[in-house]
Amino acid sequence: MTAEPAVDGGLEASSLVDLAVRRLRSEILSGALLPGERLVEEQLTRRFGTSRAPLREALRLLGQQGLVEHLPRRGVRVTELSARDIDELFSLRDALERFAVGCALTVPRDTTDLRAATDRMERAADGGDTSERAAAHRAFHLALVGLAGHRQLLRSYEPVLTKLQLYMATNLRREAEAVSSPREGAQRHRRLCDALDSGDLDAVLAELAHHGARTYLAPELDR
Repeated sequence: MTAEPAVDGGLEASSLVDLAVRRLRSEILSGALLPGERLVEEQLTRRFGTSRAPLREALRLLGQQGLVEHLPRRGVRVTELSARDIDELFSLRDALERFAVGCALTVPRDTTDLRAATDRMERAADGGDTSERAAAHRAFHLALVGLAGHRQLLRSYEPVLTKLQLYMATNLRREAEAVSSPREGAQRHRRLCDALDSGDLDAVLAELAHHGARTYLAPELDR
């Protein structure tokens, strides 16, 4: 007799793991769960309506992505990177993006996906939807690097962007409080699209240099 697949609440265990990963990842990358915040298993199992086994597997997978940390005898928390870590990640992101646009300007390119992501940013800013704005920001930068048509570059770039999103969520909230127009961030991305369409590498690099990724970071990280 064939064994039945493991289930919990009517769903296969793998589906429950995937659900927990998606929900936790979304909450972490949107800033709903902050860097350093403890993730208490009992609370999460009640909130997600699942058992500990799929939750622990989800936390293990998120640990592999660098989004959570497992601390000996202290449980699990959202990853908290040092000021040096953040500075190095931004520097690495900048270098990878400069390389990407250099490649992109040597081949035919289509900025449709970048402009669609910018439109999403504007709508999210108008609606005050921080989670959607963060998702649109991620989509823009992945599409930007994707213009290079360089698979290994994109594979190297994505985990860097994912780790930076831990702090970009806080950055977006500070930006919303600091700027006169909630659309200002989207307008910066639109200017970058315009520079890419112009084919002028110097203009693109100038926009990247003034893109504002670190403008609203905490003082100890903004250097």
